[in-house]
Amino acid sequence: MNSPQLTYYDMGNRVVAFSTTRQGGCSQGNYADFNINGYCGDSEEHIAANKASLAQCLGITAHQIVMPHQVHGREVVRIDHPSQTGVEADAVMTNLPGLCIGVSTADCIPVLLYDEQQHAACAVHAGWRGTVQRIVDHAVTAMQLSYGTDPAQLRAVIGPGISLDSFEVGDEVYDSFAAAGFEMAAISRHDEKWHIDLPVCNQIQLQEAGVRAIYLSGICTYQHADRYFSARRLGIQSGRIFTAIMLK
Repeated sequence: MNSPQLTYYDMGNRVVAFSTTRQGGCSQGNYADFNINGYCGDSEEHIAANKASLAQCLGITAHQIVMPHQVHGREVVRIDHPSQTGVEADAVMTNLPGLCIGVSTADCIPVLLYDEQQHAACAVHAGWRGTVQRIVDHAVTAMQLSYGTDPAQLRAVIGPGISLDSFEVGDEVYDSFAAAGFEMAAISRHDEKWHIDLPVCNQIQLQEAGVRAIYLSGICTYQHADRYFSARRLGIQSGRIFTAIMLK
């Protein structure tokens, strides 16, 4: 088995940040090649082998890779020990070096936050429901309360996810964003159906929370399903991207 091929993000010298791609693992079919999500139907054997390969690449053990069971909410959980398994949340944060915290996506938007001053990090899963609930805003607030983070000092990465062009939605989704008070002209477009710009919507939330340094990957999972998993292209029974951050 080859080593996982990762898309790295430059967030500073004291942190490693990345998204996995589909390449470099042993999973098969719609999970090929690299998947470590245990909630999408892949074989436990392949998941364990892929996770061990990622851990080796990072120079840690598989137990130091922390991924929550995501429920499309807005809860942010602080991780203080790798034994905190089975966590149900859509954002996890830590200030412990050597813990690789991350979230799984396959069209939803992954967001990484790093506070260099306090040496703390957070990984956020922002699907459309989480975005409507302003989960990235809650994550910034949680870091302020737990670590004394100054939002203006945060660095943020918005990772691979579905783009405005590809995210066609029904009226009920558009109405959910409108009812939540979003400026729809800035985040939507109407062709035959409504389209929502989830990356930009999360970027706006981060800016409103006081975050200044924001990097958008610009990678559309739907348009690049050969390299990144896309549930809209491959179906729900398919692999997931793992977007993660680890303090050195």
